[in-house]
Amino acid sequence: MAKIHRQQPGTRRFTPLILAVALQGVPLAGAGLALLPLPALAAAEGRDYRIPAGPLNAVLARFAATAGVQLVFDPAPLAGRSSPGLQGRYTLDQGFEHLLRGSGYRWSERGTGIYALEGGSAEAALAMPETVIQASAAGGGADVGYRRPVSTSTTRLGLSERQTPQAITTLTRDQVEDFHLQSIKEALRAAPSVTVEQTETDRTQFTSRGFDINSFQYDGMGMPFVSTTLVGDQDLAEYEQVDVLHGANGLMSGTGNPSAAVNFVRKRPTAEFQARLGASVGSWDNRRVDADVSGPLTETGNVRGRFIYAHDKGNSWLDRYGHEKNIAAGLVAFDLSDADTLTLGFSQHNSDANGSSWGNLPLADANGAPLHYGRRSSSIGQDWTYWNLDTQRVFGEFTHDFGNGWQGTLTATGVTERQNADMYYIFGVSGDDATAFGDHSASKAHQLIGEARLSGPFELFGRDHELTLGASYGRTHQKLREKILAEDGYYPTTLSGSLAGVPEPSLQYTDDIGHTQDFTDRQKSLFAGARFNLIDDLHWIVGARMLSADASGLSYGDAYYTRAHGEVTPYTGLVYDLSPQWSLYASWTKIFSPQYSFGLDGRLLDPLEGKSLEAGIKGGLFDDRLSLTAAVFKTEQRNVAATSVLVGSRYLYDTTDYRSHGLELQASGEALPGLDLLAGYTYVRINDADGERARKFVPSHSLRGLATYRLPGLPQAKVGARLRWQSGIENDNNSRIHQNAYALVDVLGSYDFDEHWSTQLNVNNLTDRKYLLSLYNNATSGNYGAPRNATLSVSYNF
Repeated sequence: MAKIHRQQPGTRRFTPLILAVALQGVPLAGAGLALLPLPALAAAEGRDYRIPAGPLNAVLARFAATAGVQLVFDPAPLAGRSSPGLQGRYTLDQGFEHLLRGSGYRWSERGTGIYALEGGSAEAALAMPETVIQASAAGGGADVGYRRPVSTSTTRLGLSERQTPQAITTLTRDQVEDFHLQSIKEALRAAPSVTVEQTETDRTQFTSRGFDINSFQYDGMGMPFVSTTLVGDQDLAEYEQVDVLHGANGLMSGTGNPSAAVNFVRKRPTAEFQARLGASVGSWDNRRVDADVSGPLTETGNVRGRFIYAHDKGNSWLDRYGHEKNIAAGLVAFDLSDADTLTLGFSQHNSDANGSSWGNLPLADANGAPLHYGRRSSSIGQDWTYWNLDTQRVFGEFTHDFGNGWQGTLTATGVTERQNADMYYIFGVSGDDATAFGDHSASKAHQLIGEARLSGPFELFGRDHELTLGASYGRTHQKLREKILAEDGYYPTTLSGSLAGVPEPSLQYTDDIGHTQDFTDRQKSLFAGARFNLIDDLHWIVGARMLSADASGLSYGDAYYTRAHGEVTPYTGLVYDLSPQWSLYASWTKIFSPQYSFGLDGRLLDPLEGKSLEAGIKGGLFDDRLSLTAAVFKTEQRNVAATSVLVGSRYLYDTTDYRSHGLELQASGEALPGLDLLAGYTYVRINDADGERARKFVPSHSLRGLATYRLPGLPQAKVGARLRWQSGIENDNNSRIHQNAYALVDVLGSYDFDEHWSTQLNVNNLTDRKYLLSLYNNATSGNYGAPRNATLSVSYNF
């Protein structure tokens, strides 16, 4: 978010706005950046630019950012002017000439890599006090292609991607819009090393490096009590980017887990007006409209606001299944002083689904023989089944600049989530006969999380270093009530009848407390982290988090209480700079994570423990426009929730120990002029305590890639493709339940009619491949993925 810094007395005063921008492409949308004195490109050197239309202020700022120069000008006289953007290859002089043509302004060089606008009122503004508007990496500005800085909230220490001793993937807003990745699960399907395990119509798990992801954050605020299961089809409308921090994450997220931490970075109010309207129609009568409006709310810009809305409704390739989503979010940022900023936000997500299924198509009969279905639309979801989710989030963030690089942040987040569902499940298929279970559930959860953080530089032994200190608190209270049929809820049915549709059973509340939950979880932690610059090229990152957690209450008839006090999760890593473009790194962390699944005895499982190691190399090519990462990792875990059994309406878990190792390769950014990509390959091998391969439902090999190319002779046109390939998977307990290796191909084409209007066509699963969505946790049920489908969209940018 924007911060205003006044120049100290006694120094030369420049224009009201200095936009200093770097080759790394820090995002801009009219908000300026801190002065980064990098040398300019040679005036005669050409570069490919893909700058969209927008306000002239913002277009000039982005042009300077891409060129790597400092641009000095007064934005006031340019207010209200628009620009068609810049598409194609230009030298620095040619780019300025194209953008300023007809504006009455010209440019001049004021020093190495420093340029100023002249004409109009720009020269007169040279006598005005300097104001440098500094935006954070997550400040809500315009995207910069497929390469965007990692949010400072993701690493906690404010480290860049290259200075973080772990692999990181950033999904940008450009990628989300290019490939129509409107939901969380669709976006994470594009992330290398992440496997999206859509086990049912409305429940999804995520794994990375072979294990469950249980750390989901919003602007770095962890949600430690949220299940590893994502319920509903949660939308990405209010988020600017998604950062995936691969590997163990105890320092960053509160508990160590060797999979990954996912950080959803909110859109923020911008210093200049911007707005976008979009609409789309697609296969199975899917329709979507969305709006995103942002800008100053006062003449001085010290109060800024942003409003986001989306409505998404449609049916599915699955019989009887349909959905409707409504998302609204509002944010307001107040500059209380030169040093203080307060941001408040609220969001409402409604996700309603009809024809939902609990469990999926049985993939094996009672004897373990595989079952096959000719129609990908086959579903056990019924006309009367549904799963509705209502989520409200409110947050407040206060930041104070103490000076000398030190900043304090206070953040609080509150979440209320309500669920209602009528579900139908079948199992034990023998011939056409089967057993059904009917269930109605209603739940409500309240969560409150707060965090205080202080960070800044310090000097030790003649060198500058960085330090972060903080404390956090979280509390969740959840209540659930179920009603089932008389007795145990089971009744006879048939497979064919379930596929065709069965009448709704009569469900009655029982007095049995075995069908209720009422529990409270709490976590408190202190954390500290530092980056020591041991020598010019060697950096040591070290930190620890001390965690205390307890959980108590009633779960399905069993009273429970569990407590962990003063558990310390240490973290350490080294980064060695081979050159300005390449770095070697290594990291180690302890794994400690309280578990909220229940064991076969009906009680909460003991915490998961272990250790994780990672080493790799990171670098950049083509003036750092293309980022590369190669990493190897090794993990040991104890007491992992593994095999499960369904008892009544809940799953109970046995535990085991695992060892895993693997390799990750990733590339992101501009590979060639006009060619943007994100691609990654992952290999993972998981063994159990006996040294045998385990968790075979996780693919050993996977490849993710997406790319777009702007046509050189027709810069208004863009084409793109997306590839998802994975090796075969199978059930650990029944190898006859398996999915062979498969690849999915998506394509797109878009065209910008002018600086405002654009249209786009996306075609998914171009080859119409038939495949199972998941065999997660050795499931004996599953659904088929979507056949070939298409979406046509149009957008208008103000």
